[in-house]
Amino acid sequence: MRRVCFLLKVRQDRITEYRERHAAVWPDMLRALSECGWHNYSLFLRDDGLLVGYLETDDFTAAQEAMAATEVNARWQKDMAPFFEALDDGRPDEAMKPLTEVFHLA
Repeated sequence: MRRVCFLLKVRQDRITEYRERHAAVWPDMLRALSECGWHNYSLFLRDDGLLVGYLETDDFTAAQEAMAATEVNARWQKDMAPFFEALDDGRPDEAMKPLTEVFHLA
């Protein structure tokens, strides 16, 4: 299982609403994530908007592609895009660039 960590930046003026949205993620989105191979998925949000995402998956590229092919992901990404800084007109899921793991204590 591969561990994946990524960073995004939530707009300062949208942090409260971002937290609220993630307290009630759509059931069909949760189901799609699980079915597409996203496991042990967590988001951590710092007060300044720094968002740290972590997930485990057998194949991150395949998991991303599977999610991109779902209708619910298209709706979710469109809904979430205004919450983020520096997306360069892309979707939030396209801006998730995995960090390089340099240490892991098992």
